[in-house]
Amino acid sequence: MKTITLLFLFVWTSLTIHGQDITGQWNGILKFQGMQLRVVFHITKTDNGYNSTMDSPDQGANGIPVTTTSFADSVLKIEISNLKVEYKGKLNNTENIVGDFNQAGLSFPMNLSRKISEKEKMIRPQEPVKPYPYYSEDVSFENKKDKLVLAGTLTLPQKDGNFPAVVLITGSGPQNRDEELFGHKPFLVLADYLTRKGIAVLRFDDRGIAASKGDFKTATTADFAIDVESAINYLQSRKEINKKKIGLIGHSEGGVIAPMVAAKNKSVSFIVLLAGTGIPGEELLLLQQDLIGKASGMKDQDLQNIRKINKGAFEIVARSVNTETLKDDLRAYLKQALKSIPDSEKTAALSNNETIINAQIDQLTSPWLQYFLKYDPSTALEKVKCPVLAVNGEKDLQVPPKINLEAIKSALNKGGNQKVTLKEFPGLNHLFQECKTGLPAEYATIEQTFSPMALAEVTNWILKQAK
Repeated sequence: MKTITLLFLFVWTSLTIHGQDITGQWNGILKFQGMQLRVVFHITKTDNGYNSTMDSPDQGANGIPVTTTSFADSVLKIEISNLKVEYKGKLNNTENIVGDFNQAGLSFPMNLSRKISEKEKMIRPQEPVKPYPYYSEDVSFENKKDKLVLAGTLTLPQKDGNFPAVVLITGSGPQNRDEELFGHKPFLVLADYLTRKGIAVLRFDDRGIAASKGDFKTATTADFAIDVESAINYLQSRKEINKKKIGLIGHSEGGVIAPMVAAKNKSVSFIVLLAGTGIPGEELLLLQQDLIGKASGMKDQDLQNIRKINKGAFEIVARSVNTETLKDDLRAYLKQALKSIPDSEKTAALSNNETIINAQIDQLTSPWLQYFLKYDPSTALEKVKCPVLAVNGEKDLQVPPKINLEAIKSALNKGGNQKVTLKEFPGLNHLFQECKTGLPAEYATIEQTFSPMALAEVTNWILKQAK
């Protein structure tokens, strides 16, 4: 699964420093997980000091009010207790503040300037440039069950005609229709490639993200499956779409959702699982943590400590039936578990710190993670009767290929489905990029968005199903 991106929304206050004027607009770029978020602070003087607001233009958030700030010896310190955020920066002249943004034990450099900050332009040679040699239309459709409207883009090989079609299903975390992450737009590249080859593509923003309505924070994998059902219904209403040739392509968590939908909706003609999972959520996350930690150079003892604590926490989540009780049980468990680890073996992530414990509890008790930890993908896979293509990258550390591909095949065969094609691409990571290590930290540094080899394999298989 993908790393879940934290949205940093915080507030700001400041004081005049050594008689210098701190009022006005301050601009910065917060960089994390290969992404860049613009941050704008507006500082004004009051009778008692200063008031400030913050804008986060890339998140569509403006005028966010302030909590507390302290300043001494040219060091500005901002704490936002409810978000577990701390910012410390030093005013080194009238035009610049050099500092760091911290949240729940993680630290990111973030400097501020009076000049408007520009994002660093990343080289992404595969991203298509308009005008496209096909028809593209922004569309919207309704999830009638949950009473929300989803927004997306439909691309057609030509404006008129009757084409096979696919719905693209994003991975975990808040994703827009391009599945934009780590400076890449995998679904834009994939949709462009497929449409040029004669396949219509519908891709859409997750509920509550970008132009789609709804609440992302309270949604589970099962809720996202309903959104996909709504996308299929929309395609069936379009005269340009061959209703007997509508398929699903799911990446990562999307590879869990596609079988959920196909198991119930017999109008699904085929499904493609891009790094989809075949093992239970709890097992997958423990394996993912081990592989990424080991590849990152973590000590075996640290990995053992983290696995033991997480396994115990996951088991508590799996048994829970009430979120409030779950929070209390997790708090007691985490405090005791962290206390049992010798100080000599404790890393920052294993600190018996209230802020870190609170952050872990918030994540573990989210509706999405509770559902995911308890869910076994094989239950839906056993009911899928349409053709399935399941592909993984050999160096995928988030959804390890061999164990998941074998589990997918086993579940499909158990249900009597022999129309199964499996493929493990050498040298590719979780995003299907040609890579060196497979680590998530590498994603943003790679210019390639989607391996041409994988694009061709997926497209050719779909064209065979569409004949």
